[in-house]
Amino acid sequence: MNDVITLAHGAGGKQTAELIDTVFKAHFSNPQFTADDAAVLPIDNTKLAFTTDGFIVSPPEFPGGNIGKLSICGTVNDLACMGAQPLYLSCAFVIEEGFPLAKLESYAAAMEKTAAEAGVRIVAGDTKVAGKGQVDNLFITTTGIGRILEGVHTSGAQAKAGDAIIVTGDVGRHGCTILLARNHFGIDAEVTSDCAPLWGTVQSMLETTKDIHVIRDATRGGVGTVLYEIASQSHAGIHLDSQAIPVDGNVRGVCGMLGLEPLYLACEGRLVVFAPQDKAAAIVETLRKGPYSQQAAIIGQVTAEHAGQVIMRTEIGTETLLPPPGGELLPRIC
Repeated sequence: MNDVITLAHGAGGKQTAELIDTVFKAHFSNPQFTADDAAVLPIDNTKLAFTTDGFIVSPPEFPGGNIGKLSICGTVNDLACMGAQPLYLSCAFVIEEGFPLAKLESYAAAMEKTAAEAGVRIVAGDTKVAGKGQVDNLFITTTGIGRILEGVHTSGAQAKAGDAIIVTGDVGRHGCTILLARNHFGIDAEVTSDCAPLWGTVQSMLETTKDIHVIRDATRGGVGTVLYEIASQSHAGIHLDSQAIPVDGNVRGVCGMLGLEPLYLACEGRLVVFAPQDKAAAIVETLRKGPYSQQAAIIGQVTAEHAGQVIMRTEIGTETLLPPPGGELLPRIC
């Protein structure tokens, strides 16, 4: 690992994992310390999910959302991935001196609206104002707690050979939206972020079956990074069908022009789900009835071979190793 922190350490790939293992896990490890989206805390006769997340997206406004909406979706979705109904959130703001009050209020209004949709209450917070240049506009940190439904146990370590792999919609849209919003490449394309609160999506799946092994939201690093994380946690192999992976046509076009892989672009409203093959069709049928998962699809399966690797079948029928995630692609996407 480098002697200094680089942007790659925050991109969600190999360097992020190394940073967590060599610094944070080395000092913070305990029975509840987790590699999943939220910690599971046994309290009396119930289980709670607990998580926190920082948001420093640039630009703070983008087609489909803003940093306020994103801050609620990110934490609600992390709780939902553990099968937990989101209950309460806290939020902390670090605001740069000179930041327009009207913009701050618009982001707070977006947080209010998104929290109401997710059925979660914002109950506490903190505000700090930093000197000009010490912070870039606005940083938001949200912390959430939720109640895990009885009979639900999801974890990246629970993937099993034979499981079907499901995505709840087209991939890579948030990362592509942020890239275009920065206007560094002069590309004109109609792409809107998939940013959305997903507790309702998870709840509908769990009402169909609680026999779901893994639920993860594909934020930093996208679906590809999530799949590598799960393959590592579960000591399993993953086989994907490239033609089954839903990708918006505009996203595919932008990726083609810039040489990007949609699987490594962030999502903010998409889940990766691992479940037994005999439950997969019913899960997809349920998902396609929901507002944020109408393009749900089975994209692959878990195998006992090639442990820790992600193998993809190409359009011409050959198999290739999906390159492991590494480096830094899009800083400040969430």
